[in-house]
Amino acid sequence: MLDKVVIANRGEIALRILRACREFGIKTVAVHSTADRELMHVRLADESVCIGPPQARDSYLNIPAIISAAEVTNAVAIHPGYGFLSENADFAEQVERSGFIFIGPKPETVRLLGDKVAAKAAMRRCGVPCVPGSEGAIGEDFDTIAKLARTIGYPVIIKAAAGGGGRGMRVVNTEASLHSAVAITRAEAEAAFGDGSLYLEKYLERPRHIEVQVLADNHGNVIHLGERDCSVQRRHQKVIEEAPAPGIDAETRARLGGMCVKACQDIGYRGAGTFEFLYQDGQFYFIEVNTRIQVEHPVTEMITGVDIVAQQLAIAAGEPLAYRQDEVTIKGHAIECRINAEHPRTFLPSPGRIKMFHLPGGPGVRIDTHVYSGYTVPPYYDSMIAKLIVSGATRVRALRRLENALSEMVVEGITTNQALHLDLLGDGDFHRGGVDIHYLERKIGID
Repeated sequence: MLDKVVIANRGEIALRILRACREFGIKTVAVHSTADRELMHVRLADESVCIGPPQARDSYLNIPAIISAAEVTNAVAIHPGYGFLSENADFAEQVERSGFIFIGPKPETVRLLGDKVAAKAAMRRCGVPCVPGSEGAIGEDFDTIAKLARTIGYPVIIKAAAGGGGRGMRVVNTEASLHSAVAITRAEAEAAFGDGSLYLEKYLERPRHIEVQVLADNHGNVIHLGERDCSVQRRHQKVIEEAPAPGIDAETRARLGGMCVKACQDIGYRGAGTFEFLYQDGQFYFIEVNTRIQVEHPVTEMITGVDIVAQQLAIAAGEPLAYRQDEVTIKGHAIECRINAEHPRTFLPSPGRIKMFHLPGGPGVRIDTHVYSGYTVPPYYDSMIAKLIVSGATRVRALRRLENALSEMVVEGITTNQALHLDLLGDGDFHRGGVDIHYLERKIGID
């Protein structure tokens, strides 16, 4: 197994990685900004290295500083977590060129799947269905773009080829607004990603967001761990996730998962990954592959018993997968709420000192968090302070446990979105399951 790992991230995922490393007896190095000296994983790590000031671009996105931290601590591998540099192909490449193990897919795979146009083309070759749209990046000629949009049929959605996380996309309902939408989205893409390449797709009006978790080792073994439903979103940012997806039967699960496994084998995938799909009218349409651990991975762990982070570490160490596909079983139902330091209606961030932090408990209740009473939530990073995950024998049982757990959880000193989650649990549409990706925005009345 790996001797020492640099955890190139912060917050709950950094603590989650540290715990997995400890179970293997792996030493850990926590890299952190000056604002994160009091994070729990920094306190618990074997070593810590400050890599810069609070702004992410000067610390958690500072590639030379992270690699230097690995060098001075004699680490052998770097785990990028999620967000920040986790899907940056240049980072993965520099990690490996510097003689370290990147705990994730090969750099060339990260680069291929990070380009949404190239990723879709690769999936088409693998037989994975994609949303109708442009075969590649659209050019500069507006007449050609307009003709393509008419062929696809309005509404269409313009997406940045290098985009992600819900950024760099714009829905267009009429040809009259197409020209300005293309110009604005291209300018935004160049500013945000340094790449103004765009592609065009049919805009599905009420799809669900279904994703499949995969694991692949260096020996040609690939498995899937079933699917998750991540349709409860606000502006493309997930709020609640659950597994398995309501209404997806075992036959459909096997077919969809098998498709993702074959695609991994065809492109030589390594590590943990997530295939994301839009699902409407009984059809699945590929969106992208996330080449990293997902925020919502715990719901899959709860229903399969597979420790996904531990498998990441084992794969990076060259070990074969610990499971065969026929050994993966789906048991019960799990739901995750993202607890954010933000107003439950306006969604304005609420950084500050947590005066009291009381966690719920009981059977089937799991909390992944990095905060504690007395901790000050900084204003520089994502507002998520905890993930509340519950499981039960059935979805109804899990929902009841989730409502109990949310009612027990106490966070004083800052505002959180607990009230939003409790409101959703009382909503009939959510209780029935299978809501589409626009459900939350319709419910709370935002465009």
